Amino acid sequence: MLREETEIYLNKFAKYVVQQSRANLSSQGKNGNLYNSIASKVEVGANSFRLQFLMEDYGKFQDKGVKGKDPTKVSSRARIKGQQAPNSPYKFGSGKFKGTWRLFVNSIDKWVRAKGIRLRDDKGRYTKGNVKTISQIIASNIYARGIKPSLFFTKPFEAAFRKLPDELIEAYGLDVEEFLQYTINKK
Repeated sequence: MLREETEIYLNKFAKYVVQQSRANLSSQGKNGNLYNSIASKVEVGANSFRLQFLMEDYGKFQDKGVKGKDPTKVSSRARIKGQQAPNSPYKFGSGKFKGTWRLFVNSIDKWVRAKGIRLRDDKGRYTKGNVKTISQIIASNIYARGIKPSLFFTKPFEAAFRKLPDELIEAYGLDVEEFLQYTINKK
């Protein structure tokens, strides 16, 4: 396959993935920083290529979801119980997040204020509930149950990959397999 053809296919692939990822975020009502940060970079050489997708760091958590720390600690009043992302490679409390619980609650607090979320009593009337209390409840729930995967990036990537020409996959797939075999043998 010619270098120019490879570059055309990869640019179409990248453009589709970026466009569909953004469309998925829009349909989920997430048109903020993550939406604006999604981009791609394609470099094609004589015998190799490099394709990068760029986005905010938290995009991977939004895409794959995050396991909760302990779903049994969620309030019995929660409508949905259990893990939101049981198969996610990410889990609350396992990373090198340099923040604190207070920073997490403060982030949720900003979101609660922006959305105008308020507590209701048993009769459905709004109460004078403290926004900090609401933020604490929501943050505890998210921490315990996790974040549900949106697959906003994974689905378009897989769909675009299936549309790539077989000759492109075969031409570069063989090189990747040989390289991996060489690396494994070296170790």
